[in-house]
Amino acid sequence: MLLSDFIRQGVSALEDLYPTAEARSIVLMLCEELIGTKSYTHIVEPQYQIDKKSVEPLGRALVRLQAGEPIQYVIGKTEFCGLEFKVSPAVLIPRPETELLVREVIKLADRIKRMRSPYGKAAEPVRVLDLCTGSGNIAWSVALAVPGARVVGVDISEEALSVARGQDFSALLKERGALAPTFVAADILDSEQPFNYGEFDLVLSNPPYIMEKEKPLLRRNVLEYEPQQALFVPDDDPLLFYRAVARWSQRFLSDDGKGLTEINEVLGVQTRDLFRDSGFSECSLIKDFYDKNRFVLYTK
Repeated sequence: MLLSDFIRQGVSALEDLYPTAEARSIVLMLCEELIGTKSYTHIVEPQYQIDKKSVEPLGRALVRLQAGEPIQYVIGKTEFCGLEFKVSPAVLIPRPETELLVREVIKLADRIKRMRSPYGKAAEPVRVLDLCTGSGNIAWSVALAVPGARVVGVDISEEALSVARGQDFSALLKERGALAPTFVAADILDSEQPFNYGEFDLVLSNPPYIMEKEKPLLRRNVLEYEPQQALFVPDDDPLLFYRAVARWSQRFLSDDGKGLTEINEVLGVQTRDLFRDSGFSECSLIKDFYDKNRFVLYTK
């Protein structure tokens, strides 16, 4: 079978689910992963033949995609902050906008290091707590970008924690002199949850924040395949997890420590005010690249 024919058939099969350009990108990604071709192979080699033994695996994968399963779950990985992360249906697929959170954290960590330097504390590690860590994409990205940082990731799901612990960045850890995050099972909604990991300079979170009534706005591949408990909150209590994040921040942030949490854009002001009312200062909204309220930054 010609590669160009498979691409054409694949795009046609997915056009009911995705815009044509996105469907094409997904099929090309699938081919790159399963048979090692590039996005331009079918152009520079129009007669490129797919090996017979590869036709069946490609076909099975295409059936999964046609059923709405995200390409990231089909190939078992995704890219985030320039790193390749393993993903499974046990974890949310990291979104590009969350990369902005990591960028902000890197700036905050650098500022902490600069402030410590005149006092001879430059070598003291930056301590970071990542709540609702999921695949560990935030925890690992921060750990690798801030050498020496001590990062702890927390999640209620053992399956998610298994994915987070299974990320393989051993070579990068050695190359950058970084420390692997520690991943801990805990329920942040449980106000009595034992947690003995000391204080942190930064508390990060990307908790569930999509209201049930917003489900009709989501694509089928999100609704049917990504973990519901990591996505949705009750319509009558949409700030449920932010109250928990505020409680954990009060307990575990050091004095003058900062928190940064991803939020639902339609609840930006309410979420910011929740942290302000919880006793934090310098509570501010940060917008994403679509000019939507996406994060709240606060100080203890």
